[in-house]
Amino acid sequence: MANEEESSQSTSAFRPEITRRLPDLPGAPLRVGQPSASSESGKKLVVGRDIVLNGQITACDQLVVEGRVEAALENSQSIEVAETGYFKGSAVIEEATISGNFEGNLTVRGELTVKAKGRIEGDVRYGKLCIESGGEIVGTLEVLNPGAAKSSTGAGGNG
Repeated sequence: MANEEESSQSTSAFRPEITRRLPDLPGAPLRVGQPSASSESGKKLVVGRDIVLNGQITACDQLVVEGRVEAALENSQSIEVAETGYFKGSAVIEEATISGNFEGNLTVRGELTVKAKGRIEGDVRYGKLCIESGGEIVGTLEVLNPGAAKSSTGAGGNG
C-alpha cells in the first residue's frame, strides 16, 4: 500500500511548465529578448470571437474585429473585420479590409477591400475600392476627391 501511495503521489506531483504569454498593453515596457508582432506594427487591438466591445476607439494603429464592436473609430490607421466579425458605428481610417459585416459610416482615405463574404451597409466614402466576387455594399458610395483636402473651393465646380 505504501508503494501505491508513493506512485500516485509521484504522478500527481508532475506539473509541466507552460510558457505564459503576457498581454501586449499600450505603454507597457517591451519584454527583453521577445520582440512581439504588435511592437513591430504599433498599437494593435484584436477583439476576439466571443468578445463584445462598445464605446469609442482612438489612436489605434490597427483594429482587428473577430467578435462584435459597436463604436466610433477615430485617429486610426486600419481596420480588418474578419468573417466572424461585426462592426457597427463609424470609422474614419486609412485602409479597411472587410470580410465580415460592417454597418454604419465608413470613410477610407486609402484602399477599401471588401472580401467575398464581406458586407457593408451604410454610407461609404473611399479613395480606392476593391470588391471581390460575392462582396456586398448596400447604401451610398462616394469617391473621395484626392484634391478635396487641399482646396475646398475650386473653379468649375461640383466635382
